[in-house]
Amino acid sequence: MTEKVKAVAGKGKGLAGEFREFIMRGNVLDMAVGVIIGGAFQKIISSLVDDIIMPVISLLTGGIDFNNMFVSLDGSEYATLEAAKEAGAATLNYGTFITVVINFILMALVIFFIVKFMNKLSNKLAKEKAEAPATTKICPRCKSEINIEATRCPHCTSELD
Repeated sequence: MTEKVKAVAGKGKGLAGEFREFIMRGNVLDMAVGVIIGGAFQKIISSLVDDIIMPVISLLTGGIDFNNMFVSLDGSEYATLEAAKEAGAATLNYGTFITVVINFILMALVIFFIVKFMNKLSNKLAKEKAEAPATTKICPRCKSEINIEATRCPHCTSELD
């Protein structure tokens, strides 16, 4: 029976071994860290929108509170969204939607600037690395990598120019 299972499953580490190998890959760990940081970053952006930007927008628009912009679907008038929810009324919360759209735009803008900065930094580091003087050369006879100052190849002992 064991031989049949191995033949069907194929040669390998088994499901647990493959899963462990998958989880330990660098890309998966990087992605997990990115998701965790992204979740924390999203809370920062939400706070920025809700606690700083929306009050300023509300001030500039004459005191409009986006969170209380809604349409009651039962036809009744409610002073606030909370009052409508307490009454059990179905509502279209377009003010909350506006807040979420602003939140998304700010998140995308911040991510854009972070990626732009990282690309600029990466390009600068690549340029510095490319400009570094060569310390090795290739032997024309055996194609081995040797010190740039060598006059004789240590691999094939041929004289170099």
